[in-house]
Order: sequence, then structure tokens, then C-alpha cells
Amino acid sequence: MKVFNIPNKKISGIIYVSLLFIAGALIVLLLIGTIIGLIRSRNAEPVFVIGNSSRTENARDDDIRVYSGLERLRIPMSNSSTLLLSAAFPYSANDIPFTEELAAKINEFKAIITEYFSSLSAENADQIDEDAAKREILRRFNANLRLGHIDVLYFNDMKILESLK
Repeated sequence: MKVFNIPNKKISGIIYVSLLFIAGALIVLLLIGTIIGLIRSRNAEPVFVIGNSSRTENARDDDIRVYSGLERLRIPMSNSSTLLLSAAFPYSANDIPFTEELAAKINEFKAIITEYFSSLSAENADQIDEDAAKREILRRFNANLRLGHIDVLYFNDMKILESLK
């Protein structure tokens, strides 16, 4: 078996120079990236996209959806009637923090609607002014929100079930 004799000083010198070159290139790249990061504005498009960019291509600025997480509410009224109500409103699906805030406030929204309608008197039960109710509930919703606001409120179902008394 033949063993090749390679001079160690020559190889170690080549490895040392190669490692110094790689370290220098990394330092230069870090400096260039830092300078570019400091100069570019915060809302600028990315320079390079690694991986699938379908999320940015499919997301539209006007991706409006209807939030119907409040479901159908059964609200007892002051004259022992029951109001069935489904409420919904449009929101921007691209505004992730606002969407998360809406999801976190479902119970508070239900309480706001329930409090508003359960306080109506017996005489007003049959003559609810939907527009005034929507405006007041919207005002209360928006007072409760921090990351955005709701512009329009829709009542999908609004039925009063009379009591048998």
C-alpha cells in the first residue's frame, strides 16, 4: 500500500487563506446588507423573494370579506318577547391584526348588541328603528376597537317572537 506524502505547510496555508477570504466576504456582505437596510424605507418591496411568493401575488389590497362570527343571537327584551338577530359587517382580510382583534372581541360584541336591544321598552319592541340601532351599535363597537373601525353593520335576520303571556 502506497501512502502519498503531501506537504502540510502548503495545504494549511491554502486553507488559512481560503478561510480568511470567506470570512472577509461574509463581513462585506453583512455590511452591505446593513447599509441597504438602513437606507431603504420600511414599506419598500423586498429585493429578493425566497420560496413561493404566491401569498403576495394572491393577496389583493381590496380583499373585503363579511364578518359573521356573531352568529344568531336570541335577545330577551323588556316585554318578555325575544328578538332573533344576526349581525354582520365587512372587513379587510389583509389587515391581520384587526382581524385578530375582531375574533377576540366576539363576546364583547354580542354583549353590546344584547345590552342595546334588551333595554328597549315594550312599546318600542315592534317599532325598532333599524338605522338608529345600527348607528348606535356601530358607535359602541368602534369605541371598543383599537386597531381599526367598522364602517357598516348589517342585520341579516331581525325577528321578534312575541311572548305567550
